[in-house]
Amino acid sequence: MASVLKTTHHGGCPHDCPDTCSMVYEVENGQLTSVKGNKEHPMTRGGLCVKLKDYEKRHYHPDRLLYPMRRSGPKGSGQFERISWDEALDEITTRWKAIIDEYGPHAIIPYSYLGNQGLVHGLNGGDAFFNKMGATVCERTFCGEGSCTAWLLTVGPTAGVDPESFIHSKYIVIWGCNSVSTNVHHWHIVKDAQKNGAKVVVIDPYKSKTAKEADWHIAPKPGTDGALAMAMMHVIIKEGLQDQDYIDNYTVGFDALAERAKTRTPEWAATITGISADDIRQFAREFATTQPAAIRLGVAVERNYGGGQAIRAITCLPALTGAWRHVGGGALQFPVWEHPYKFDVICRPDLIPEGTPVVNAIQIGRALTGELKLDTPIKSMMCWNANPVTQAAETNKIVEGLMREDLFLVAAEHFLSDTASFADIVLPASMGAEMEDMVLSWGHLYLTYNEKCVDSPGEAIPNNEIFRRLAARMGYQEENFSWSDSECLENYVDWDSPACEGIDLAYLREHGFAKLKVGTKDDRAPHREGNFPTPSGKCELEIKGATNFVAGPFRQMYDGFQPGEALDSLPDYVSSREIPEANPQLAEKYPLNIISPKSHGFLNSCYANMENKIKGQGEQFVMISPIDADLRNIQSGDVVSVFNDRGMFKALAQITDDVSPGIVVATLGYWRQLNNGTVNCVSSAEFVDMGHAPTFTDNLVQVALSA
Repeated sequence: MASVLKTTHHGGCPHDCPDTCSMVYEVENGQLTSVKGNKEHPMTRGGLCVKLKDYEKRHYHPDRLLYPMRRSGPKGSGQFERISWDEALDEITTRWKAIIDEYGPHAIIPYSYLGNQGLVHGLNGGDAFFNKMGATVCERTFCGEGSCTAWLLTVGPTAGVDPESFIHSKYIVIWGCNSVSTNVHHWHIVKDAQKNGAKVVVIDPYKSKTAKEADWHIAPKPGTDGALAMAMMHVIIKEGLQDQDYIDNYTVGFDALAERAKTRTPEWAATITGISADDIRQFAREFATTQPAAIRLGVAVERNYGGGQAIRAITCLPALTGAWRHVGGGALQFPVWEHPYKFDVICRPDLIPEGTPVVNAIQIGRALTGELKLDTPIKSMMCWNANPVTQAAETNKIVEGLMREDLFLVAAEHFLSDTASFADIVLPASMGAEMEDMVLSWGHLYLTYNEKCVDSPGEAIPNNEIFRRLAARMGYQEENFSWSDSECLENYVDWDSPACEGIDLAYLREHGFAKLKVGTKDDRAPHREGNFPTPSGKCELEIKGATNFVAGPFRQMYDGFQPGEALDSLPDYVSSREIPEANPQLAEKYPLNIISPKSHGFLNSCYANMENKIKGQGEQFVMISPIDADLRNIQSGDVVSVFNDRGMFKALAQITDDVSPGIVVATLGYWRQLNNGTVNCVSSAEFVDMGHAPTFTDNLVQVALSA
């Protein structure tokens, strides 16, 4: 009988999620047999979300791409023929060199995001490669850049409250985050605090899984969070509930903010938000007087035109009440600010030639169709770690652009995704257990190591190896293009940083994870005495002379955004564009505001092609209130069309009181090729007020029975 060799290895979940779980790979005779949460990790606690708990099935899925392929049929047909790596790389680089010779490097654009969050294979040499080429820069502001801009303006690049410190909180506000589906390991800490007596308030326009477990669900109309926050300020200041000593010593601009807040009454906010004035008063009083009070800010708050200003207003609240004085008091946005990653070394923005144009990823459809007027038209795009045909706005424009016969599309992928199906060359990429990496964490203060423990099936290779081979064929000589994955990790982290005291790559290889030396859950109150990393060293309630800009964890990847229009010196409510009050003419045609949160069973579009995950998540659906369904003669389970001037998708109607009249909800991630359209067919590619963030929650639609 043949012997069975069983081994275990450290893993780090590579998906675009704040939890960045520390995992344990189990391997038998060179095959990945199971993946488990690391029981030693203080946040993972041995558990994984429903997406990851059978991760090994994704590695060995029968539809996985195993070999380089060349398109053999019409674009989008999914017809491909197998070719060798040499043939694939030769064709790619030959085509690129010809495009550069005829049009210049600006005719080529990279397109990627966080389908892999690894420092090496996610935020990898792809950026450095295309920066060296001089290609058009792809500005990536899908998730958080509006929030980041507002956060940095107000409190600076601070992690704020340690997620683990929420165990000490007595009043917890989850604002615009469905933690049960998208931040489950932090939710465990919140639930423990709740068991210890903390009150948990969830602010979300619909009754999400998280809202159903809260002590109090507050449901403002979409895009009205800024009005709620401003009215809270009014109550806190008018009733003398502010911590004046903290304000006097550790903030700037209180008098101006107090003056503005005078007219932002609960009655004023009630007409905007749909929340009663009495509830607004109660919420403000409880938040101000129950300490420690902590806010978990979700990315969803930014996703309407006034999202940046809303986050500025919310971020001011803990300073007004002195919540920052306490362990477990303050606010949490992205802890990545205190991670010692060297984005300038990873992405080499210094290689970008002066005058290189920038195209925002959200508006890639407009760029590919010529709606964006570029000096040099896009003739080639390479896509990796992203699937814009489902994830980006104005999907129909993207598809129209990808159908162009004169567009040479290269995709590095695990499966023949909606976007890869339009490619001319498809390259098979490795998955998590098949490559060494460290995974970026934007939801906690741990470094997370991922060990290569199995070989890739077929001829799949890691992303960084793809770009090493492309760089060699293009003749790029920079040292970073020859680094091994281990050498990348040695160079991509500031191991000499105080945050890495006692931590190096050898330590991570042995233990799998390490907490940064930035305080612990028991003593971390980073702004007890101010010390905000702002120009004044204080929380800036008022900011004079600021202009719009992009500020995010990935800002150092490129250097193309020019400061824009002047920003209001004070936070305030700014109306959405597509709501009946602001656009009554459009609302006559499309009276329903659509929200498109993340799916519980998918990770963006990952797993949305796997039958077991689709079964758990359910077929594509739209949640609609009984009142709105009755007006349209819709019964539960009916196939309906959701549409506006930008596009249409079909879904099964779920009639539920979990959504209010005037609102519908359809979750994100379903594949277009497996469904009749997807939710981003109706999404606008316009930006919000700060940081070029997307307006995924600022869209009006109509719903009707499908013909």
